[in-house]
Amino acid sequence: MYQALYRKYRPQTFDDVSGQMAVTQTLKTQLATGHLSHAYLFTGSRGTGKTSCAKILAKAVNCEDLQDGNPCNRCAACQAIDSGSCMDVLEIDAASNNGVDNVRDLRDDAIYSPSQVKMRVYIIDEVHMLSISAFNALLKIIEEPPEHLMFILATTELHKVPATILSRCQRFSFRRISQEDIAARLQFVAYQENIDLDDGAAKVLARLADGGMRDGLSLLDQCASATTGELTAERVYACLGIAGEQKCAELMAHIAAHDSGKALALFNRLYAEGKDLGAMLDELACLTRDLMVLKTAGDSGITMLSGVATDREAGELARKFSSGELLRMMNQLQQTMAGFVRSASRRMDAELCILSLCQPELTLDAESLNARLTRLEEQIKTGAFVPHASPMPVSQPVAEPEEYPPMPGDEDAPPVIEEAPPVPAPAGFWMDLAVSIRQELRPPAAGFFAPTPNAPVQGVLKGNQVVLQCANAFTKEMVDKPKILELVARKASAQLGRPVTVKAVDASAKPQANANMEQLLSFGRNHPDVVKIKE
Repeated sequence: MYQALYRKYRPQTFDDVSGQMAVTQTLKTQLATGHLSHAYLFTGSRGTGKTSCAKILAKAVNCEDLQDGNPCNRCAACQAIDSGSCMDVLEIDAASNNGVDNVRDLRDDAIYSPSQVKMRVYIIDEVHMLSISAFNALLKIIEEPPEHLMFILATTELHKVPATILSRCQRFSFRRISQEDIAARLQFVAYQENIDLDDGAAKVLARLADGGMRDGLSLLDQCASATTGELTAERVYACLGIAGEQKCAELMAHIAAHDSGKALALFNRLYAEGKDLGAMLDELACLTRDLMVLKTAGDSGITMLSGVATDREAGELARKFSSGELLRMMNQLQQTMAGFVRSASRRMDAELCILSLCQPELTLDAESLNARLTRLEEQIKTGAFVPHASPMPVSQPVAEPEEYPPMPGDEDAPPVIEEAPPVPAPAGFWMDLAVSIRQELRPPAAGFFAPTPNAPVQGVLKGNQVVLQCANAFTKEMVDKPKILELVARKASAQLGRPVTVKAVDASAKPQANANMEQLLSFGRNHPDVVKIKE
């Protein structure tokens, strides 16, 4: 009869256990020195080696020829425990034996001396499933057990185990196994089973295992039995019904470009090929999480990536999204996947989700508005956003002034000064600029640049100069500083796509008289015979 790979290749010694060096080395040292506890508690996620280490420990404490802390697997005690014929080593499933009566029977039997081996060992798996009364019945014997008795408890939910039990056990935490360790173990098993496993396929299986060795071996077993020849990454994707890293990155690129047509076309092509909807959205969620990690942690976050896309692809995609967009996408994907359980049309829900990811402007909720705003802010901050300039008005030809006979004293007449018409500012120029400026200023300076009509500072674009009209002299004194003026100039230049200068003025001050008018008045006073001016 065929035996599953995770059962066939269950570790038989502590040295065979992958990725749990801290746990196995401590247990080997205790066995070598004889400093053993009467109760152990193994905790950790699924498939990390808790039950395997419990069985190895049960063999080791009864082994007749211990090998550097490892059981020999050749003596009568080891072989009896491996075959399951040893009545002194019992493995109990607390999920189905969680009543107080079951624990009382266990407690009554535990007082008897072992008949086949040196120590009686009880391995209680999923111990958190015991009822409160069952825990209370177990408490006394764990606190003061006979010398021949050892308890090994295993659980995936440590918070459900009472503190009275925790304090009477030596606790060992089993960490998630790294992808490198899982891939190496899968290659070893594949070699033993004559499976032609490609390195890329081993990495994909290790990533999908999510830190659990048993999950990785089960996936390898499934893929190896469904295909012949070399087991490549593409065959793994096809066998498990998932999109694959290339397609997932391509779909995310369409979302970044807001190209809903190409994104929906690719998504429906993958659906027609038999890809699972939940798996595709889960891959998108994993990639979104990777991009968020890169945005937050930078280059140091590369070691934390899930591997849905290559490091280079993830880095390129991360630059195309803002943090607000990624947060909205993550929430949207999680809500859609959570709704699959009660959905009448999963395909329609998935398509609406893709459409919403591509076009956040379709919804006006707070998250969508925040995503759009943060994207615009990052573009302005980096200078990547340059709005389209408003079309210049067509100037009408200026008629030549008529020539008149010179009047006496015209040689002293003031020159006529003509000002060029100001270049109109883009719509919403100051509001967008104020939002960008506030992000790099700290209070109290940031409070002057509120994107509201009644803010203390209002910006007016005059040609290639931004005039900061301050509400009063105090505001001008606070704003008219080189650091702030340089910041405003840099932001405005990036927004307009051309270099501009900045100056601050006090809008509350009395406006100065027009220089041309003063010249004209002076001319009139000096030449009363030419022009009579009534003052």
